[in-house]
Amino acid sequence: MTYRLATGADGGPVLQTARLRLRLPTLDDIPESYRFWSSDRSRLMGGPWSMDTLWAETRGLLDQWQKHGFSLFTVTRSDCDTGIGGIGPFFPDTHPEPELGWSLWHAADEGQGLALEAASAARDWFFATSGRTTAVSHTDPANTRSHRLCERLGATLDPTARHPYGDDSTLTYRHHAGGRA
Repeated sequence: MTYRLATGADGGPVLQTARLRLRLPTLDDIPESYRFWSSDRSRLMGGPWSMDTLWAETRGLLDQWQKHGFSLFTVTRSDCDTGIGGIGPFFPDTHPEPELGWSLWHAADEGQGLALEAASAARDWFFATSGRTTAVSHTDPANTRSHRLCERLGATLDPTARHPYGDDSTLTYRHHAGGRA
């Protein structure tokens, strides 16, 4: 198993890994996440965003937790509650199926395997609790770091998957429960 499951003070799931904790997002996470989402680092993920867009997206994530029982987690280091990223399954009304997504909010946190550790835990928890057997990751064709992470997670390209991005060029990777292709 890639995580230990606990329950947060808010009653939501908390996934604990060797170095990280994945918890439900809160509005207190907005300042940390805004540094990423308002920067050029977010351009391969639909950014940069205004503060208004970030507030709307955060409210959407919280609504998904209520509606589906899952959405992106805020990732923290085990010894601190300050968010360093948003990782996990999410399913906005615009999507044809759940997507596994990730962002690390600070460049200094990249290259340490943190996204892989958190995404593995979130993916395994999602499959264990949702009853679903697949999820997708929609990626910008230029986002080679996300492509490598998808492949390290065992996902494979699915050129037939529908995506919510209109005519935008998108590579879609498919994740399978138990790593089955």
